[in-house]
Amino acid sequence: MIELSNFGRKFVGDIGILHLMDDLGKAVAAGDSIMMGGGNPSQIPAVQSVFRDRMLRMLDGDEFERVIGNYDGPAGSTAFRRELVNFFCEEYGWKISERNIAFTNGSQSAFFFLFNMLSGEFGEGQHKRILLPLAPEYIGYEDVGLSADSFISYKPQIRVSDDRTFKYFVDFDALEIDESVGAICVSRPTNPTGNVLTEAEISRLSALAQQHNIPLIIDNAYGTPFPSIIFTDAEPRWEPHIIMCMSLSKLGLPGMRTGIVIAHERIIEAMMGMSAVLTLAPGGFGAALAVDAVRTRQILDISHNIVRPHYQQRSEYAQKLLHDALAGTDYYIHKSEGAIFLWLWFKDMPITSAELYNRLKQRGVIVVPGHYFFPGLADDGWRHRHECIRLNYAGESAEVAEGIRIIGEEVKKAYLQVKMRE
Repeated sequence: MIELSNFGRKFVGDIGILHLMDDLGKAVAAGDSIMMGGGNPSQIPAVQSVFRDRMLRMLDGDEFERVIGNYDGPAGSTAFRRELVNFFCEEYGWKISERNIAFTNGSQSAFFFLFNMLSGEFGEGQHKRILLPLAPEYIGYEDVGLSADSFISYKPQIRVSDDRTFKYFVDFDALEIDESVGAICVSRPTNPTGNVLTEAEISRLSALAQQHNIPLIIDNAYGTPFPSIIFTDAEPRWEPHIIMCMSLSKLGLPGMRTGIVIAHERIIEAMMGMSAVLTLAPGGFGAALAVDAVRTRQILDISHNIVRPHYQQRSEYAQKLLHDALAGTDYYIHKSEGAIFLWLWFKDMPITSAELYNRLKQRGVIVVPGHYFFPGLADDGWRHRHECIRLNYAGESAEVAEGIRIIGEEVKKAYLQVKMRE
């Protein structure tokens, strides 16, 4: 048996994001499962045609050869960074330069860099953590930190509505921020729930970050201005203490692995060093495909008039199916305000979400059990975290409908067990 270092052992075992991506890969390879667990976006023909046309223009000349035949610098494509600076300065009045932007090989790489830059061991024996003020949060955060104790999170306030929906809010009265907190991080829209933190919540978190002289990281992978998978009012925000993380994946380019980080120059400088050491330079193909869309502002048309309506219609369709399939059970759906997931809460369900996951997997439906989405939450006895699942509604309508039908059957069986015992 080959002995692994502590670093190596961290990446074997019960890793939520590993299970999710492994299930995704196996389901795609086998072709016999309904994949409602992973984060694959829809393949939207109108969006794909834009990037196909761009690819054809790259092939008509020597641009293709230049893109695949040369390294970019450790911050990524200079041309794409320049166009993003122009875009955000002109459209939103941000005071940024190319020194405020770096690219990574996908957002997951960006969070590996950022979390380990801002948490872990500091001088004089000090240990810092990332504060996640609203759990549940993204499954991919859990194992990114190299320290054993990288996160602290808090239970949300839960407000239930009469229409079988609910919404999480930050419990500001519970938050504790001291010298052990190295940064605050939120996703907006939130993965897994589709929650969009209100402008008031973002303003309050921003003020807390400034007060304690720490960054506020906003994971904007689904947000505004692109890909704009967001169904409520929200404005993109940046200030020198805010780290804005974006992606081209949910715009329709997940295979390009292009993450975008907009931050203070000191943060970008450190990220460039990490990128040089770990990857030499980020891949440039996603930047090359997207640069014209940013320069011409076509990216806003794609996001607002194609991507957002597509997902909003899919979300409403899936919710209607869920209300029908789950009728008679004590279920709730988190208000779908953005992202490509629905978050289901089965109140007092007699089995855990992990057991429900296994039952659904046996029937060829892949979801994600909810307990993976609470990194840093001290209260493991909180029942709510074992009563939720996340499902991706972005797949083909017929598959989504069949998956929801099976979910409804299995949830009803679980609740029926209690009634039979009574």
